Amino acid sequence: MRRSPHWPPPSASAVGIGGIAVIRISGEHAFAAADAVFRGSMTAAGAASHTVHYGTVTDPVSRETIDTVVLTVFRNPHSFTGEDVVEISAHGGYFVAQRILTLLYANGARPAAPGEFTLRAFLNGKLDLSQAEAVADIIHATTERSHRASVDQLSGKLSRAVRSLRQEILDLCSLLELELDFSQEGIELADKNTVLSRLDTLERSIRLLAESYREGRIIREGIKVALVGRPNAGKSSLLNALLQEERAIVSDIPGTTRDTIEEKIVLEGIEFLFQDTAGLRESSDSIEVEGMRRTNKAIAAADVILFLLDGSIPLSNDDLEQYRTIAAQYAGSKTILWVFNKQDVRAEQGGMEIGTDPLWISCKSHAGLKELKETLVRLTIPGHDPSASSVTITNVRHRDALDRARHSILTARQAVAEELGGDFVAVDLHAAVNYLGEIIGLTTPDDILNNIFSNFCIGK
Repeated sequence: MRRSPHWPPPSASAVGIGGIAVIRISGEHAFAAADAVFRGSMTAAGAASHTVHYGTVTDPVSRETIDTVVLTVFRNPHSFTGEDVVEISAHGGYFVAQRILTLLYANGARPAAPGEFTLRAFLNGKLDLSQAEAVADIIHATTERSHRASVDQLSGKLSRAVRSLRQEILDLCSLLELELDFSQEGIELADKNTVLSRLDTLERSIRLLAESYREGRIIREGIKVALVGRPNAGKSSLLNALLQEERAIVSDIPGTTRDTIEEKIVLEGIEFLFQDTAGLRESSDSIEVEGMRRTNKAIAAADVILFLLDGSIPLSNDDLEQYRTIAAQYAGSKTILWVFNKQDVRAEQGGMEIGTDPLWISCKSHAGLKELKETLVRLTIPGHDPSASSVTITNVRHRDALDRARHSILTARQAVAEELGGDFVAVDLHAAVNYLGEIIGLTTPDDILNNIFSNFCIGK
């Protein structure tokens, strides 16, 4: 997993036209690589840390000036990676950045792997693993709440909570192992009830932290809403009304929507991904059948199923049957909303024995849309209880590690209750310590590290 630090990997900001392109070089020979191409009043090797210098990037062979640049120097260990770092700020644009990178490659540097700078920061102790993951989360944050959760994690909020829990387990483990050393003398350092009480407290703390993932997943990933119903119920019109633009094609011809269309809106700081799906009905058209297959796939992946009906005509048995089929399959695992469109020309709807009150809206006049949005927020966004957990878990890897740690604590508790002996208890407590260590990178296997950092973008 550890990549050689001897030759610095340079990387640039995202390719494209912009005001500035930043090229970062990190490693033992970062200054030498930069000085091979930089011409100014001061060399990188001779510059003090955290200083900025104006000059040019020049081809050392042809003496051609490539660009006027600003060079910033960070000496180890006072840099993002903990190594010697140079950042070259050139004019934005693809050609200039690529020319500079080509010159650096010719003078001892190599391209950075995805996430390699953050990996080096982790390996050099500048960040723990959860903080490194937060770097990627900040880059991909799309809402204020997802950004805030990522910043909290980068600041070490999760790390401190995990380290505190881990230390509490280690303290208890040390006490039990010390008692084993004095077992021949009959010295009891911790009575059974005290140990059980401490294990119960640990289990509760770990459980509450793991349970915060329900909210954290929504903050990080958003909520998927499948717009489902018969053809011409108004699903595409509803999507357009929610977006306040003509995103989906609207037609009186049934079956116009053949594929799922996805668009996002933000409600109360949470991203909602709405999927306009093909209408559900019997059909022999192979394309329409494929569209309905994708509709069922979207339903299975959704957090919310919004079942939309045409309220201008009486409810049919087919409508009821479709709703009941979906409700029977997904009740309890997904939020299901029963919504009537065309409130302005509503027909009398009798015999709606479906166990829930429908919402009425009008995609034409936008009546009821505010209430629909409020209902979506109320039913899907859990309220955060600061007294339960001051940290919100947003990463499924962290949740899984917490679940395994909690299971080990429960197993240790059972061993104490059954008086199996301190050595049995210690084994489970050490397992819990290791699982918590995986979150912050103290005991994380290389394959997990490789997977985490391979998902970073080039340049981070």
